[in-house]
Amino acid sequence: MRFTFLAALLLASAGPLQARDEAKPNVVVILTDDQGSVDAGCYGATDLETPNIDALADRGVRFTQFCAAAPVCSASRAGLMTGRYPLRAGMPGNASSTAGVAGMPSSEVTMAEMFRAAGYATGHVGKWHLGYSPETRPIGQGFDHSFGHMGGCIDNYSHFFFWDGPNRHDLWSDSTEIQRPGRFFPDLMVEEASRFLDANRDRPFFLYFALNMPHYPYQGEPRWLEHYKALKSPRNLYAAFVSTLDARIGTLVAKLDALGLRENTIIVFQSDHGHSTEIRAFGGGGNAGPYRGAKFSMFEGGIRVPAIVSWPGRIPEGQVRGQLAHGCDWMPTAAELCGVKLLNTDIDGRSLVSVLNSADAPSPHETTHWQTGTGKNAQWAVRHGDWKLIGNPLDTGNTGLPAPDGPLFLSDLADDIGETRDHSAEHPEIVADLLKRRERWIKSIAK
Repeated sequence: MRFTFLAALLLASAGPLQARDEAKPNVVVILTDDQGSVDAGCYGATDLETPNIDALADRGVRFTQFCAAAPVCSASRAGLMTGRYPLRAGMPGNASSTAGVAGMPSSEVTMAEMFRAAGYATGHVGKWHLGYSPETRPIGQGFDHSFGHMGGCIDNYSHFFFWDGPNRHDLWSDSTEIQRPGRFFPDLMVEEASRFLDANRDRPFFLYFALNMPHYPYQGEPRWLEHYKALKSPRNLYAAFVSTLDARIGTLVAKLDALGLRENTIIVFQSDHGHSTEIRAFGGGGNAGPYRGAKFSMFEGGIRVPAIVSWPGRIPEGQVRGQLAHGCDWMPTAAELCGVKLLNTDIDGRSLVSVLNSADAPSPHETTHWQTGTGKNAQWAVRHGDWKLIGNPLDTGNTGLPAPDGPLFLSDLADDIGETRDHSAEHPEIVADLLKRRERWIKSIAK
């Protein structure tokens, strides 16, 4: 233990959610890839086994209205890492998966840089997808150590980029390409994370554990493929991969327990965006529940994601929060809980500490913005209250609803959570108000 019994008593008497001065807590951010909006047992899935994700919810706070920073991989990660909307962070779309190509500008201040400045050891394990040049890879963005792949996806056994030819190997330790042919990448992740925890058990650490699952290629463990063989394809393949990732989360948490670090470690869990319906994902497999859309879409199924935070004994346990929260919020939330200084206060995220402490606290967000891509065809959304206006709407889900008709789609999330109907014609005044809010936001980005 890093703190005395007397210090623990003083902290307990100070009430919940007070940052420690005596010994700063560790932080582990677990990010899954392409996990559907309701694809965990604690989110209502009855055909999936996710005991380890569910255990995090049992020992923490689970959000039901948590939105990713973007419905695409790199942009969502940029929002999480910087606390800034992806457009402001210089990453409105996906980074290249080609070695040598830059990604998110190195001038952006990352969560890793914030924690390293506060004396933390910083480690990245897993998927990066925020740049493939020396200055934009993890080692150039505040991480002391990095292990994983720099591009968007890999085959989990050959570790070659899984998208288009010619195939390119993509497995790195810090700045050195390494070869581990035949080894299952999620197992390599757990091994590397365990080494990082062992090496830094006596000092505060920040670990970014960015799983590449259940992103295609679906390569679940044989035992889970057998377990789900009765499910219809491609749900069976997707489900096996979700349970495979859940087991790795369980191993990681068990390592923290074995080192006696769990009670002094904040664990954040989130999916980067909704499930994929791409051809490489066999057209689906994931589940958005009542929400319309999926990955790449500004409808709720593309941006509303599973999200949990757990710090046993320090924040409420087994509770649910329905306030609107956002992927950019983790940086300021972690900073407040850990008592560390934000290196950049020009961020869009807001601390969720008051929300964690009370189900009655208001959401820190009055108006929220999203944009992927640039130019006139960029897809965007602005939300104020329960009204959400989508520009250039794209529905990637499999709901059977008619394709969006027109350049604008107004959702009333209070009465139509499935976004089945465009309300723009009947509420032109709300459309006008949301367009003005977006115009002001765009002007602020350009400054």
